[in-house]
Amino acid sequence: MNFSDPALQQYIADHSTSEPPLLQKLARETHLKVLNSNMLSGPQQGRILQMFVHMLRPTLILEIGTFTGYSALWMAQALPSEGKLYTLDINQELEDMVRQYIREAGLEDKIEYQIGNALDIIPTLTVTFDLVFIDADKINYKSYYDMTIDKVRQNGFIIADNVLWKGRVATEDPKKKDKLTDVIKEFNAYVHNDPRVENVLLPIRDGLMVARKL
Repeated sequence: MNFSDPALQQYIADHSTSEPPLLQKLARETHLKVLNSNMLSGPQQGRILQMFVHMLRPTLILEIGTFTGYSALWMAQALPSEGKLYTLDINQELEDMVRQYIREAGLEDKIEYQIGNALDIIPTLTVTFDLVFIDADKINYKSYYDMTIDKVRQNGFIIADNVLWKGRVATEDPKKKDKLTDVIKEFNAYVHNDPRVENVLLPIRDGLMVARKL
């Protein structure tokens, strides 16, 4: 899901601060034990998400799509002392693994991990978020965006992952598309044309859509 030359990718990795040991351990275990391990955010993306948190200094973050907790740990480590990250996922099978790593990271007070359908959980959340990170089932991206934007403060941010969809959003070759390509393209167009935000699409890993609420 990287589109630049492998040598350039290696150069980028060599000139970026490396993963902390615990996140290296989590990444290895994910690749060894979990199906669809390519869903894991890579170290470059994790570091960028953490940099966003350092820069924005959010108090409340919502993550939709926990997977094995990798991106949640990156972001939560950068939260201020009073900060909290809510992370939602529907997959009960990964719960023990996620909670184990939250404990090992010493972030139990900063991460509120909820298992269930995010479409059901989001309406029950009564707090105002500074940052929302969407990285769950692509078919519901627009729903997650619409359900959270009114829960984001003015000048807060929504970031959505996988918006380049392995480059398929820009191809005209039907053989290189799948059924979700159009879903992602529609989501990208929806955010880009939404007068409530300004946005930039970053070509990092599989693409990050970054929207600032006006």
